[in-house]
Amino acid sequence: MPRLQRSDAEIEAVRARILDEALALFAEEGWEGFSMRKLGARLGIAAKTIYNYVESRDEIYLGLLIRGFEQLYDELTAATEAPEDPWDQLAAAIGTYVDFGLDNVNIYNLMFTWHVPKYHDYLGTHLEELARVELEVALRSQHLVAALVTACVGGVADDDLAFATVRAWSQMHGYVSGVNSTILDYLHPDPPAIRARMVEQLQAAVAREVADLAHGPNRRTDSTDSTPTRRST
Repeated sequence: MPRLQRSDAEIEAVRARILDEALALFAEEGWEGFSMRKLGARLGIAAKTIYNYVESRDEIYLGLLIRGFEQLYDELTAATEAPEDPWDQLAAAIGTYVDFGLDNVNIYNLMFTWHVPKYHDYLGTHLEELARVELEVALRSQHLVAALVTACVGGVADDDLAFATVRAWSQMHGYVSGVNSTILDYLHPDPPAIRARMVEQLQAAVAREVADLAHGPNRRTDSTDSTPTRRST
């Protein structure tokens, strides 16, 4: 009897389970310790069966990154839709990023912390296009934050805008990665307990630095530019 063909929904459900188990395996074994054989054992199927749905570890990895960055962007977008004031939107984005990082440790580490392949590692390979999709999805969150910064202070030189987003990310990532790696356990008796206070301080620090852009030497002076008054924090 011929095998019944799976529907698109069934195929996607299997692929989603493959990604879920692959993420857990990456967390346990790391990049080098990951194998299709180990993944098959977790799934309860032969490793060769996995190849009916994905072609390689790298395709699984890029699929996980795309899913993770889509989730992050969706959460940032949802958090910044309600507030009308751009400063409140920026503060909401900071809190949401920290929440994402602390509540989704495995995917966050894969996205931001571990030494794993990046876009340039796939140039010239058959996975270059998929890697390009992953990069574009990843940068959407950065573009969202850059737009919020611009909305807060008006026209800013591209170099300063890029610096502001990198600076903000570095501060948020420092706390998140410190908690996730347990490094902060040696510096504070209960790092997760200071989560709310840390978010508040991060919001205030980023707000001050963004406000300073309005008076920096590289500020644009477009005729349509308008600079909101700096908020007190």
